[in-house]
Amino acid sequence: MKEFLFLLFLVFLPCSVFPQQEKSITILFTNDLHSRLAGYSPESEYSPLSINDDGTRGGFARIAAILKKERNQNPGITLTLDAGDFLMGTLFQSLEPKTGFQLRLMKKMGYDVVATGNHEFDYGPSKLASILRSAGRNGEMPPVLLSNAVFDSKDTADNSLERCFDEGLVRRTTIIEKEGLKFGFFSLMGKVADENAAFAKPLTFAKQAKTAREMVKKLQDEGCSIIICLSHSGVEKNPDGSWGGEDVELAEKVKGIDVIISGHTHTVLDKPVIIKGIPVVESGEYGKFTGKLKLFYSGGKLNVESYSLIPVDDRIKGDPEVNSLIVDEKNAIEESILKPIGLSYNRPIAEAGFPLECNEQGEFMKSNLAPLVADAIHSYVNRHAAGGTDLSMVAVGVIRDNVAPGIQTAPDIFRIMSMGAGNDIIPGYPLARVYVTGKELKSILEILLVAYKSAPANYCYYSGISVGYDPEGGLLKKIKKIQIIRNGLASETVDFSKKNTKLYSITANSYMLEFVGIIKKMSFGLINVVPKDVAGHPVRDMKAAVIDMDDKSAGIQEGREWLALTEYMRSMKDADNDGIPDIDLKYKESVSAFTVIP
Repeated sequence: MKEFLFLLFLVFLPCSVFPQQEKSITILFTNDLHSRLAGYSPESEYSPLSINDDGTRGGFARIAAILKKERNQNPGITLTLDAGDFLMGTLFQSLEPKTGFQLRLMKKMGYDVVATGNHEFDYGPSKLASILRSAGRNGEMPPVLLSNAVFDSKDTADNSLERCFDEGLVRRTTIIEKEGLKFGFFSLMGKVADENAAFAKPLTFAKQAKTAREMVKKLQDEGCSIIICLSHSGVEKNPDGSWGGEDVELAEKVKGIDVIISGHTHTVLDKPVIIKGIPVVESGEYGKFTGKLKLFYSGGKLNVESYSLIPVDDRIKGDPEVNSLIVDEKNAIEESILKPIGLSYNRPIAEAGFPLECNEQGEFMKSNLAPLVADAIHSYVNRHAAGGTDLSMVAVGVIRDNVAPGIQTAPDIFRIMSMGAGNDIIPGYPLARVYVTGKELKSILEILLVAYKSAPANYCYYSGISVGYDPEGGLLKKIKKIQIIRNGLASETVDFSKKNTKLYSITANSYMLEFVGIIKKMSFGLINVVPKDVAGHPVRDMKAAVIDMDDKSAGIQEGREWLALTEYMRSMKDADNDGIPDIDLKYKESVSAFTVIP
């Protein structure tokens, strides 16, 4: 009888006497790595296997060492996650469709889940499929997620990527079980990221909040205790100093998400943004930091215990095995990409005695790097392409890295203009050229004078023209004078009148020139610019506008901005007589093609 009463006592004993199991959870995370495998900048100074001897940041060998150390020291559950744009930004991307090297490397580094960002689509859906297939051989990559992908049932251009979904090479959700807890993951491509994914077509992306609700319900139905969203959407500061952006809105709108690992906006969050109890975190860009979010799970509830950003710098001794794999890949890049065009991975090209910067999130209107890029393109096209160009232009948004003082090598220069691909083995968007009338040229400049106010990425720098404008002028009435500059002198004043049928050539990369065809949309129908070829025929596809840099050779010999920069830097004087050209001091300050006139 006593035994029975004792058992009955145990049955009705308050649960607090036997508390539910508690779990310590550490999430290590990155976002917007952009293939910065070998540190920066300049890369020639990167020495990951020794400490306290260089000023470079990032590098996967250092990140691998941090991840290993944190996992070994953490007694609880550890998850390692990435929120997208892991690819595209260095020469390493050039071999990815054949090797899938980076995803395989991230698997070795211990990544549990990786999200897809807009730059994973820089080569288009079929090339992304090739990257996934190359990486996925023998299960050598972490789960890759993209939850809001919508495939076109009529266009076959995204079929190869759709088959990757069917085969599990990329997924809409994944579940990881650790210590009796089920973690459910899904990922989102944000609205702005969707707009930036110009080459994802015909693939489109469903609305974020609607997809998130569907994924949360699916994962809850599958018994997940904790649901984590890897959202390539971003967090941004509001004008009043508070935090906003798409991932803040997501947390406000969707119930059931426990954590949002954010990306796309390259925002460095020193502490989590807590929205309705949901921590939203983001760690900047390029592997400068590895994020560490410590959580405490008890009684079915998740609370933030601590948060930090671990600097990835020369205080970290890199992982030797990961570094060795990266060195092998460097050698492969040298043999297959650089040597055929007369370059070497480590050979000095130029020396910078001062920083050159172009920061979309900073003082982009005072850039000294963007004028250098515009001048390099202008020089390159006029030296090599039949017909040359009247003006060249570059937008802040396509400049992806700065120049740190020191020796600049091919990988450093490539990082500045690293996006996209053409129709040959050389990475980077090809240079293209279109022709417009004087009136259309004025209209383009008028639109671009104000377009940056909604998106800083649209702010442009020019070479080959001098523009007089009145900042107080009315809508589409600011530009007063445009002069074509040849050999440093004004050679022609552009006639804006309709009667002037002369065509003026504009050169930029093929991605950037796409904007010319959408001026009508950007101006809400007020302006219609028709990009043309040299004969005046409309250009409907920017591929047809790609410049042949050597019309004496068979086929189209494509040019690249980074090759233009390489040639331009090499042409500069060796001011200190050390055998290496020095970047001209005229670029120490920003130079603008625009002059204010009344």
